[in-house]
Amino acid sequence: MELATAILAWSVSSICRNLVSNDSWGICPRHDISTELRGRLSADAQIFLPGSIEFSQATERWSALSAPSANIVVVPSVESDVAETVKYANTQGISYLAVSSGHGSITTLRKFRNGIEIWLNHLSSVEIAADGSTAKIGGGTLSKTITDALWAQGKQTVTGACECVSLLGPGLGGGHGFLQGRYGLVSDQFVSMNIVLADGELHTIDAKSDLWWAVQGAGHNFGIVTSVTSKIYDIQYPYWAYESFIFTGDQVETVYDSINKYHLRNGTPPVDIMSYSLFLNIADIDREKPVILLFVLQEGVKVVDPVYTEPFHNLRPISTTATSGTYVDLSSWIGNTLTSPPCQKIGLVNTLFPIDLQSYDLSAQRKVYDLFASVTQQTSALNGSAVFFEGYPVQGVKVIPSDQTAVPFRASNLLISPFILYAPSPAAPELDKIAADLGGRMRQILHEGSGQEDLLAYVNYAFGDETEKNWYGYDKWRQDRLKALKKKYDPLGKFSFYAPIV
Repeated sequence: MELATAILAWSVSSICRNLVSNDSWGICPRHDISTELRGRLSADAQIFLPGSIEFSQATERWSALSAPSANIVVVPSVESDVAETVKYANTQGISYLAVSSGHGSITTLRKFRNGIEIWLNHLSSVEIAADGSTAKIGGGTLSKTITDALWAQGKQTVTGACECVSLLGPGLGGGHGFLQGRYGLVSDQFVSMNIVLADGELHTIDAKSDLWWAVQGAGHNFGIVTSVTSKIYDIQYPYWAYESFIFTGDQVETVYDSINKYHLRNGTPPVDIMSYSLFLNIADIDREKPVILLFVLQEGVKVVDPVYTEPFHNLRPISTTATSGTYVDLSSWIGNTLTSPPCQKIGLVNTLFPIDLQSYDLSAQRKVYDLFASVTQQTSALNGSAVFFEGYPVQGVKVIPSDQTAVPFRASNLLISPFILYAPSPAAPELDKIAADLGGRMRQILHEGSGQEDLLAYVNYAFGDETEKNWYGYDKWRQDRLKALKKKYDPLGKFSFYAPIV
């Protein structure tokens, strides 16, 4: 009887910890979590509860599939608010998840249920140091805010290509960007950071810390970064130009053969060129088959050098466009501004199936195109999907030794991602399976065509069914080092919702 009573008491305690603020059964001890938290936070911090417009806005997700679920939202006003929230949650046995823009779509986030969301959007700031070599950036600051603030002072740094994501969301997983050919990944710019660890303490770490290696590539697993000091640079090449091309699907082989020859150039792509292409359905152009949309962007010019575009003009595309501007125009050219459709949170499922490659295998490209065309035509709900082929310049990434950070993909030349988009439907529960099967099959075709033994899946795009080796590298020393650091800094696995190490 005593054992049964003890088990029941433990069960009730566990339920109450998970309910956080909703106790419809009336079995939990009454205490007002929002009031208790309020007493710990700064005067300008905010707390949102279910049922409020603010709570709905704070918990909106870019992808509706396997979304995390919070029962209370804390909006820190100062960095110490994050530490106090984590300390309080630890004492109550409540889980917590830091959120900036809410664009993480990995399905492992579904494990976060009924906890405290720490919404970092008010920790938005850009403070340039007196010597102009670094900037301190708030943990929730969006890429556009950073780009605009630095540009106004004649500066720039590496950020993600989408205006609506934060710096640190992608940065903790490496972070690709337009300027990486010059300066490396987003994480390569980090000089120091303020981070709340699993014990609830706010620490400042830099290269002298053993944790520094891990937060550059696997940082989601170790804490909540409340601010980061990053390298910034004088603007050397303000002008950019681009040309875009649209091709029909019968030109898959010739288009990607030309990209291999004139852009990738046997693994030595030019530092000032980015090629970005997609398979997608545009009914106004072709009602039966997807088309190929190719962007060629060049830094430091007002017209793209014909050596990089003439081969594609020779293929007689359906249409072409060309323009020029400055670095701050790039996101608008490829459709990734704050107001562009890809940045909106409108209840759709958005999933990615990334793979890093060295070059395009033409046979695999054809098979992927044909499979994509077949399934999206047969299943009209998936018609808004695409396949992304991102060819960033790589010099600044590859110059950094591969063992210097937890980033495992420095030797790669391409980031490819089948992107499956659809509206969730209770009337069609099989759609999730069809979508995941399509994304997985396309990735597998690309992997088999590459001849690579290892499948590296960029952690910031990950679907969630990958392994730790896919996310963080196959080298045993990498896995051992990450697990040892996890055991040291987060032994209870408080930060294990996004692509967890263990």
